[in-house]
Amino acid sequence: MKNTYLGPFKKNLEQKKLKEENSSYQIKIVPLQELPGADESEKKLYKEDNISRETRKPKLLDEVKALLRIKHYSKRTEEAYIEWIRRYIIFHNKKHPAEMGEKEITQYLNHLAQKENVSASTQNLALCAIVFLYKQVLKKEPGELKLTWAKKGKKLPIVFSRVEVRKILNNLNGINRIMANLLYGSGLRLMECIRLRVKDIDFEYDNIIVRSGKGKKDRVTVLPESLKEKLKEHLEKVEKLHNKDLEAGYGSVYLPDALARKYRNASREFGWQYLFPASQISFDERTGISRRHHVDESVLQRAVKKAIKKAGIRKQGSCHTFRHSFATHLLEDGYDIRTVQDLLGHENLNTTMIYTHVMKKGGLGVKSPADRL
Repeated sequence: MKNTYLGPFKKNLEQKKLKEENSSYQIKIVPLQELPGADESEKKLYKEDNISRETRKPKLLDEVKALLRIKHYSKRTEEAYIEWIRRYIIFHNKKHPAEMGEKEITQYLNHLAQKENVSASTQNLALCAIVFLYKQVLKKEPGELKLTWAKKGKKLPIVFSRVEVRKILNNLNGINRIMANLLYGSGLRLMECIRLRVKDIDFEYDNIIVRSGKGKKDRVTVLPESLKEKLKEHLEKVEKLHNKDLEAGYGSVYLPDALARKYRNASREFGWQYLFPASQISFDERTGISRRHHVDESVLQRAVKKAIKKAGIRKQGSCHTFRHSFATHLLEDGYDIRTVQDLLGHENLNTTMIYTHVMKKGGLGVKSPADRL
C-alpha cells in the first residue's frame, strides 16, 4: 500500500482499490495539516472547498432571473423586471425585500407617480415587477396597496401620409429599406420584423407568418407584392452568408423553447435562420454558444430617425409609426375593420377602432367654416 495525495478538491473520494497490472493501490486522503510543505495558498483553497456550493444561497436578483426564465418570460421583460426590482431595493437603502411589505411598496410606487412623474404604463410595469418578486420568488403576499395612480391620458397615434411614407423610404437603402417596407407594408412591430425567420416568408400565398408576437400569439399578415423580388435577392445573400458560417464551423441559430433538443439539426438549417442576420458572430450569454443572431433593432431605429429628418417631416415618428400608417391607410381604402384587426393581431376591437379617429381628413371629417369665407 502507498498513500497518494490527490489535492484538496478530491477530499470526498472514498477508498477505492485500483488494479494496475499486478500491483494494487489504495487511495487515501491525507489531511492538509499532515502534508509536509503545504503553503498558505493550498490551505486557503482547502478551506474554501469545504464550503459546499449547494448550501450557498443564490443572490435575490439571480433567483428572480432564474424563475423568469423557467416561466419563459421574454428577455426584455426579464431585463425590465430586474431593473425595477433593483431600483425598489436601492430606494429603500438596499434593505432586503423580505423585510419590507405593503408600506414600502406603496411608498415607492407613489414616489414614482408623485415625484418622478412617470406614465401610468411605467408605474404599472414597476408594480408588476414587484408583485412578481413577492408572490413568485419570496412566496409572500404584497398586501393591499393604496396607490396614487399616474393619470393615463388618451393619445391618438401619429400617422404618416402616403407621401410622407414614400419620402422616408426613398431616404433609406439596403436592408433598412426592406425592413421599413415590411413595417409599413405588413403592419409589423419592430421586433416582429427583426425576428423573422426565412421559413416565415410564403411567396406562394403572399403572406408572412408572425411567430410569438405580442402575447405569444401567432398570426398571418400580408406580404407586399412590390417587395417580393427584393426579398428573393436578399435571401440569396443570406444563404451565401449562412453557407460561409457553416464552413467556418458556425451556422447554428437560436431556437425558442426546447426545439433545439427536439430537432437536433434544425439550428443549422437555412429555413430557421434569421431573415435579417447580424453582420458579425456574437456570444450568446444564455447558452454560452457563439453564433449569428438577428440584426440589432437600434440599427433600423437610427436609420429611420435620420430618414425622417432628411425628408423634412416634423412629426415625432418612429418605426412603430409605419404600423399605425398601415392600419389607417387600409381603413381609408375601405377594408373591413375586422380584417385590419386580424392583420394587426389586436385582441380587442377597441384597440383597432382608434385608427378611425385619425383616418378622416380634418377634425372628425368636418369642413371648417373658415374655408367658406
